[in-house]
Amino acid sequence: MTEPSGRRERKKAATRQKIAEAALRLFLERGYDAVGIRDVAAEADVAVTTLFSHFASKEALVFEQDENFEHRLAQAVIGRPPDEPLIPALRHEMQAMVRHCTADSAAPIWHMVDASPALREYEESMRLRHAESLGTAIAADLGLPPATTACRTIARFVVDAHSLGREAADPEAAVDEIFRMIEAAWEATGLARGR
Repeated sequence: MTEPSGRRERKKAATRQKIAEAALRLFLERGYDAVGIRDVAAEADVAVTTLFSHFASKEALVFEQDENFEHRLAQAVIGRPPDEPLIPALRHEMQAMVRHCTADSAAPIWHMVDASPALREYEESMRLRHAESLGTAIAADLGLPPATTACRTIARFVVDAHSLGREAADPEAAVDEIFRMIEAAWEATGLARGR
């Protein structure tokens, strides 16, 4: 995402980051279920109301980069050069996102997510929201209605590539394989010759 420009925005971003870091530290030290919202607020030295002004739920604390990832996917569509095809642009962005989530430093976080039904459920709802947002961006890029089935379907495939890729023994090869299938599906829609 873009850097906050004003003093107030920078302060809000710093507070948000401080809360997210405190939450993650506590979750990894004590276990996700053993830590409450009040514990996180105390660790970050903020009021509970301040915490909730930055994060809607305890689960959202784990997925602090949620909005950034959603934005990055939409930007891969609308921010690409006019001559760059859609699917390669999305593949490039997804490869970067999977690399980020498969870095050694991210492993403990994903173990925690995989072990928690609440976090897995939150991740699933987050993926559905990302897919809807991406589908809307793809449709807008092509001048189509937001509910265009082909755009929504391709968006789901792209977003699912993230979890499939991060769980694979060779994440990069898995994402490449998935995107070969996505490319074929996209070609089959007849929309690939759009923009």
